[in-house]
Amino acid sequence: MTFPFDALRREPDLEGPGLVATDAADRLILDESALARVGLAPGGLVVIGDTHGALTLASAHDGADAIRVHQDALTGERALTANAARTGLAGRFESLELGAPLVRDARVVLLRLPRSLDALRDIAQLVAAHADPGVVVYAGGRVKHMSLAMNDVLGDVFGRVDVTHARQKSRVLVAREPHGGRDPEPATARDGDLVVCAYGGAFAGARVDGGTRLLLSSLPAALPGGTPDDPFVDLACGTGVVAATLALRHPLAHVYASDQSAVAVASARATAAANGVTERVEVVRDDALARRADATASFVALNPPFHSGAAVSDRVAPRLFADAARVLRPGGELWCVWNSPLRYRPALERIVGPTRQVARDARFTVTVSTRR
Repeated sequence: MTFPFDALRREPDLEGPGLVATDAADRLILDESALARVGLAPGGLVVIGDTHGALTLASAHDGADAIRVHQDALTGERALTANAARTGLAGRFESLELGAPLVRDARVVLLRLPRSLDALRDIAQLVAAHADPGVVVYAGGRVKHMSLAMNDVLGDVFGRVDVTHARQKSRVLVAREPHGGRDPEPATARDGDLVVCAYGGAFAGARVDGGTRLLLSSLPAALPGGTPDDPFVDLACGTGVVAATLALRHPLAHVYASDQSAVAVASARATAAANGVTERVEVVRDDALARRADATASFVALNPPFHSGAAVSDRVAPRLFADAARVLRPGGELWCVWNSPLRYRPALERIVGPTRQVARDARFTVTVSTRR
C-alpha cells in the first residue's frame, strides 16, 4: 500500500492557495533513497528540514523506525505530530535539536535543502563530523530554489556529490564519503556596542537589518514595562538584536524574546550571551506568544516576517498582530516595523488599536499601536 500523501495537512501552519504540505521534491527524495532505506536498523535514518512530515512519515510507512528528525519551524514539528496521528504513525520518530545527537552514527540522511548556503554548510559539517563513515545524504529541493553553490558546499565535506535527473522541477544531490566536519558555530559581528550572533539560516545573518535599525532608532528613552512580571517583549525575535539592545539600554530591564525558528532562538541566545545580558533576556521557541497569558505585557516590539517557508504570504503578520494584541495590557504599545509597500497600518488599527506612524525611510515604516 502506498503512503497517503493526500492525507497530510499543514496545520497549525498557515494554509491556503499556494501553500502545500508536500510536493514533488519530497517524492523524489523518497524515490532516490528507497533502496538505501531498506533494512535500516532503528535510528539509522535522520530527516532534516521536513516541512510538514512527508519525508519522515513516508519513511516510517516503508518500515523505518526510531527516525531522528529536525525541523527548524515549530509549526512544522506540530504539523508532523498531527500528521503522524492522522496516518497512524505516531511514536515512530523523535524530534531533536540540530546537534551531534541528531546525526550520530546515521546511515542515511534525508534533507530538504535550505535556501541559505550558511544553513546548508552547518548541516553538512555536522553530518560529516558525527554520522557513520558510510552515510549517504539525499538532499533535494525545487530546482528554482537550488544553485550550483550547494554542490560546492556539500563537496567541502563529502568526497563524492552526485546529481540526479530533474523530475517535476525537482532535483536531488546525493553526497557520500564524509570527511572533516565540525559542530555549528555562530557567525559574530560588532555593530557599535552590540555584538550580533547568527547561526546559518537566521534572518539577516550577523548584522542589524535596515528595518530593525530604524525601529531601534525610533524608540523613546523611556518604555512601559520591563519588570520581571511585565517584561519588554521581542516577538519574532530573529537573532535577538532588539532584545539585546533593549537589555543594554535599560540595565535593570527584563526582556522576553520569542521565535518559532530553532536557528533564530539559538542565535538570539548566543547574542544575549555575547552581550552579557543572559540573566535578563529569556529566549523561548514558541508559536508567536502562545506561552504568555493574556494582558501580561506593556511593550511589544515586532519586525514581522512575510514568508511561510519558501512562500510569500500576507497572512503571517496579522496572526502575529493578533497574538501581540492578546498579550498586551489595555494601553500597552506594539511597536512595529514593516516594508512600506505592505501597508499594514489598517490591519494594525483593526486588530490592535489606534496606530500612528513614528518613522519612515525609503524602505520601511515604523508604527506604534495602542491596545484598546
